[in-house]
Amino acid sequence: MQRASRLKRELSLLTAEPPPGITCWQNENQLDDLRAQILGAADTPYEKGIFNLEIVVPERYPFEPPKIRFLTPIYHPNIDSAGRICLDVLKLPPKGAWRPSLNISTLLTSIQLLMAEPNPDDPLMADISSEYKYNKQLFLLNAKEWTEKYASQ
Repeated sequence: MQRASRLKRELSLLTAEPPPGITCWQNENQLDDLRAQILGAADTPYEKGIFNLEIVVPERYPFEPPKIRFLTPIYHPNIDSAGRICLDVLKLPPKGAWRPSLNISTLLTSIQLLMAEPNPDDPLMADISSEYKYNKQLFLLNAKEWTEKYASQ
């Protein structure tokens, strides 16, 4: 019950005051199955892209983080081809930094920040990570190409 009321509160806040460039909604009236869209930030290779994400809220939320993955393919060192995201706030301690005080809005904002500033030292995609580190121009070109191919409306 606590989970349902918290989720309703979070969703109504996300609807009323969404973080800039982020929208989130229920998928087919399922409270634990959400969808989100993140707009690629200006001055990044994801600019003007619209990236769709799936959010699955576990039974134990907020004591367990939601599972979030990209549905839109994205060329990024911390996001793999299945859309899985390597981000500490999406994992439970000791390896992760998830806390029950965090919420879906915070997570989506963190993902948006990760898109703008990849962490090549904790990659899911080693090849993209080394490209980001050692050939940034090529990385930017590839990321922009993927954005145009997969995230343009």
